[in-house]
Amino acid sequence: MKRQTVFVGFIGAAGLAAQLAIAGAAAAGSAAVGEPAPEFQAVDINGKPVKLSDYRGKTVVLEWTNHECPFVRKHYSSANMQGLQKSTTGDGAVWLTIVSSAEGEQGYVTPVEANRIVADAKAAPSAKILDPKGDIGRAYGAQVTPHMYVIDGEGKLAYAGAIDDKPSTKVADIESARPYFHEAFGAVTKGETPNPAVTRAYGCSIKYAS
Repeated sequence: MKRQTVFVGFIGAAGLAAQLAIAGAAAAGSAAVGEPAPEFQAVDINGKPVKLSDYRGKTVVLEWTNHECPFVRKHYSSANMQGLQKSTTGDGAVWLTIVSSAEGEQGYVTPVEANRIVADAKAAPSAKILDPKGDIGRAYGAQVTPHMYVIDGEGKLAYAGAIDDKPSTKVADIESARPYFHEAFGAVTKGETPNPAVTRAYGCSIKYAS
């Protein structure tokens, strides 16, 4: 299946204009739902090595983020994302937040800046990884922020796509949205196949290095 990204205009939020991208999930890169998740090694913002295969036996969540994106801000300003981080890691999962913005592009941060953002937001990922060359993002076909993935304990990609079904920047829409990611995570923890396992992610397009 060929990935398509549809740009549908500009949305103002918090004094910023951001481009909304709606992307077919898990359609590009080497990641495919039902297949082994692409291995990666990285160093988190605190200098700690992170290797995906080290978490075999646990459910792993990958969250692509850009702190300047209004769609990301929607889920952090409401504490929705932090709540999901705390509930999933409380259930024994590993949550990896990934920034694939290239240096000089929107969303790019240094480790010091990333730590400040985590502290200010009271975020609770297991680790935050900077991917300025875009190697991890491209391997998974991540195109927008937020873009969510769930990997099961066997190391297979079980879900790829949107956090929910309301592609807006309005906090009020969270309550009435269908929580695709949360549903998928719950299914995986029960040993079930998420339905849907692939959804169309929405948010700000990731500014990859050229």
